[in-house]
Amino acid sequence: MSTTTALHPIVAELFAAINAHDEDAIVATFAADAFVNDVHREFWCADAIRRWVAKEIVGDNVTVEVTEVIDHYGETIVRGRYDGEYDKTDLPDELILTHYFTVRDGKIVSLIVIHNTAAF
Repeated sequence: MSTTTALHPIVAELFAAINAHDEDAIVATFAADAFVNDVHREFWCADAIRRWVAKEIVGDNVTVEVTEVIDHYGETIVRGRYDGEYDKTDLPDELILTHYFTVRDGKIVSLIVIHNTAAF
């Protein structure tokens, strides 16, 4: 595992689009047949990803502050501090989610978002 400070360009575009609440720009970072697994829910293909983005990212005014970037055998792992107008019931005051990206041909083909807990 190596910690880096530079995001893959398409991943940087994704986070910039999220923070700008730009639905079209967010969806444009994904391949047409990509999938997202957001906290154990799967969204396959651009149409499903757009619905997820519209409701839960743009609709909830989510912002993400990147706190860590890791390159792991060519895969990108990003930890980010979340804020927005989503239901924060039972969530920690500082919500950090981990994003596991697979990028091919300049597009995100898979994204897994998890709220990890500390290991023992």
